[in-house]
Amino acid sequence: MQASKLKLKRLIDELESYRGRHTELVTVYVPAGYNLDSVRQQLAEEQSTASNIKSKSTRKNVIDALEKIQQELKLYPKTPPNGLIIFCGNVSDREGKQDLRLWAFEPPEPINVRIYRCDQKFVLEPLKELLQPKAEYGLIAIDNSEATIGLLSGKRVVVLKNMDSLVPNKFRVGGQSANRFQNVRENLKKAFYKQVADAAENAFSSPDIKGIIIGGPGPVKENFYNGNYLSKQLKQKVLAVKDISYTNEYGLTELVERSKDVIKERELYDEKEAVRRLMYHIAKDDLAVYGEKDVVEALSMGAVELLLLSETLDNEKIEHLSHLAKETGADVIVVSNDTPEGEQLASLSGVAAILRYKLK
Repeated sequence: MQASKLKLKRLIDELESYRGRHTELVTVYVPAGYNLDSVRQQLAEEQSTASNIKSKSTRKNVIDALEKIQQELKLYPKTPPNGLIIFCGNVSDREGKQDLRLWAFEPPEPINVRIYRCDQKFVLEPLKELLQPKAEYGLIAIDNSEATIGLLSGKRVVVLKNMDSLVPNKFRVGGQSANRFQNVRENLKKAFYKQVADAAENAFSSPDIKGIIIGGPGPVKENFYNGNYLSKQLKQKVLAVKDISYTNEYGLTELVERSKDVIKERELYDEKEAVRRLMYHIAKDDLAVYGEKDVVEALSMGAVELLLLSETLDNEKIEHLSHLAKETGADVIVVSNDTPEGEQLASLSGVAAILRYKLK
């Protein structure tokens, strides 16, 4: 996980813990490129409307929140490149006492939603979507009649190619005709599987593809995977072969739904593998250090290839160390504490690094 996403996750957890006593928590999402003057105008109108709220305390809290947001917007001459998100409201858990807080920030990637809402809770769904894995996964849905090639990019399923086969349905004929028919049918199946494999090679050759999932009804998917159709390199990327009902666009969506466990495990794989590499180098060849002091020293020398940080660290420390790493071109990975490897890193102070060269 990236440091920016860990910070976002913690913010979501905090905001999710608040519940307004009434509809007095204000959420504002401003998409990238949107005119801030339009937002200011809407908030002024909402503030005027809020004067009609019957409850005196709710009316005051909403009006004060809208005023605070408008003051915050004065700090922005224009919408930031990725858009702007603001949460504001009375988060006090005591009736009659105001604890008015505001969170304003530019998201780590562009947002395209425009939201204004006053409710008992903050609107967090678009933020949660930003935490979804953005790695791309190749998708293949196949049977003997058709195949569909697609990509899972974040939460989007993109159809790249749909192919119809020339394989005829099974039917019985007598004598040698039956044998000839079966031979023709088998050859057409092999030709179709090869066609699908070639399309997959073209679609999934990028190193950005973190894995491939194959699905389909019946045994065809296994025959395709187990046969010599996919290259060795592509076959090594296959994460799972799943049973699904369809082989069209709906089949790709079904394939993703049935593969959520596989995708989550693949996302954790990089973290676990990084910790395993770290422990290997600590034990074997001194191409690793751990502990904040030694890691900072290695960063200052430009010796760090990969910085590993535990998600148990506070945001300030993660941001500081990530900044030092980026200044020297080191990669950074924030490791979840949900695995034995993550717990192992946390036990090493939560700060470690794999080195480009030995320091001694």
